[in-house]
Amino acid sequence: MAANKLAGKVAVVTGGASGIGLAAARAFVAHGARAVVIADVRADEGRAAALSVGPDVCSFFRCDVADEDQVRSLVDHTAATHGGLDVFFINAGVVSDSEQTVLNLDLDKYEAVMRVNARGTAVCLKHAARKMVELGCVGGAIVCNASVMGDRGAEVHTDYGTSKHAVVGLARSAAVQLGRHGIRVNCVSPAAVPTALAGRMGLGTAEEVEAAMGPYTSLKGAVLTPKHVAEAVAFLASGEAGFVTGHNLVVDGGLTGLPSGE
Repeated sequence: MAANKLAGKVAVVTGGASGIGLAAARAFVAHGARAVVIADVRADEGRAAALSVGPDVCSFFRCDVADEDQVRSLVDHTAATHGGLDVFFINAGVVSDSEQTVLNLDLDKYEAVMRVNARGTAVCLKHAARKMVELGCVGGAIVCNASVMGDRGAEVHTDYGTSKHAVVGLARSAAVQLGRHGIRVNCVSPAAVPTALAGRMGLGTAEEVEAAMGPYTSLKGAVLTPKHVAEAVAFLASGEAGFVTGHNLVVDGGLTGLPSGE
């Protein structure tokens, strides 16, 4: 893929203080983006992340993605400061600290997960798209971070899986509606990645991910990393995917291609 596929682009990454979001911010810069705004509720971590990416090209904006006023401020600030908005990666997400099976579903925890993962995606989609339309940003790209759990059922984390099914549905509807404005909307759906969020599912290290996921992938000898996902996001955000919209790009080493129960 071209090294400068995002040359001159202005991008926002929510949940960008760590994990996949931080990897995406780095990938955007590596592929030529002229400005990347990391948005996160964690101010100290977010500022440190932006500094690590490069203060000349990356900045931090504190934002709760489920708060519509804050998201509106984020997109307004980005466009006013950098003169545009070309790419928006909706990545912020949370997971419950318990298994959340249907028979033992804590609805307060369910609503907390849905607030960030589903409502937050809807809020970001709405305001990123409105700003791109306002600016006449033909070629704008919005990428939503879903999950393989949004592509199939699971024995645990019912609330998380439900929220990610919602993300895929939101993205597909948005793609249909925004195509007339030249704006593409896609999803990336990774399997387990060793990040702090996955750690709450007991998959916080490469070794834990390999032990849990290795038997269920057809691609042996590799463990999914944030960089793998970030490069998939960079592709979807770039002109190389210029005729790709409404797509859910699964990055899972073949997990969802295997027969159920294998």
